[in-house]
Amino acid sequence: MTAVIDGQVAIVTGAAGGLGRAYAIALARAGAMVVVNDIGSAAGTTGAVVEEIRGHGGRALGIVESVTDSGGVRRLIDETLGAFGRLDILVNNAGIVRSRPIVEMSDEDFDAVLAVHLRGTFLCTREAMRAMRHRGGGRIINTTSGRAYYGHSAGTANYAAAKGGIISLTGVTAAEGKALGITCNAVSPLARTPMSEQYLAGDTDPALDPAAIAPMVVFLASDAAASITGEVFRVARGEIAVVRTTISSPLRSRGLQWTVEEIAGRISEIRGEP
Repeated sequence: MTAVIDGQVAIVTGAAGGLGRAYAIALARAGAMVVVNDIGSAAGTTGAVVEEIRGHGGRALGIVESVTDSGGVRRLIDETLGAFGRLDILVNNAGIVRSRPIVEMSDEDFDAVLAVHLRGTFLCTREAMRAMRHRGGGRIINTTSGRAYYGHSAGTANYAAAKGGIISLTGVTAAEGKALGITCNAVSPLARTPMSEQYLAGDTDPALDPAAIAPMVVFLASDAAASITGEVFRVARGEIAVVRTTISSPLRSRGLQWTVEEIAGRISEIRGEP
């Protein structure tokens, strides 16, 4: 099946570099008109991505707005509609990291990361859905992380919480989007970017190039993925897997109801330990 996005309009947030840049370029090469969004401090780089797309014959527009600001997000959508007349694809990719142990993490550290990742994904999704419903549908692609479901990385409480929230938000968006013709999926990428530099320093695996993740995003943005929604895809080191929540087989109390003593005596059985 061919992935068709020719002539469609895509917004990619956090697209000045790293994964967002790779997604924007790949979508443009697949025929989409791309809005390259990033914050003001990265405006020059955003312009460079726009020029790179245009240099290869694509159509692109740079818009500098923060995904944490509801007014800015509305302007992002309005300017996109004003320039291209439609919105078909939203890639929620913007993100930041502020890694510290919980006992040293400030309110601002926690709030800032959730604001960009989780609030930003919500705000962009809400405005995109309002625009897409009038056209009969669209594609929303969110970004989560292995930190959300592996969960054993010290110093990432804010990031892991935000990325876990995005998984939940993806499911709700998919459920609400069905009646509107809007799909919503998430990618969980492992790639060498400025954000992951401290974790992947010295790792030269070519599959860690952000461009290696982009085909999954282009596929999810396309008509070929019209029946796929509510999924989370892990893309790492040349492999793709589906991330799903599992629940162990439930156990009943041997009495009328569970007691503290029975739980303590059967905790290994409850945990599925041999």
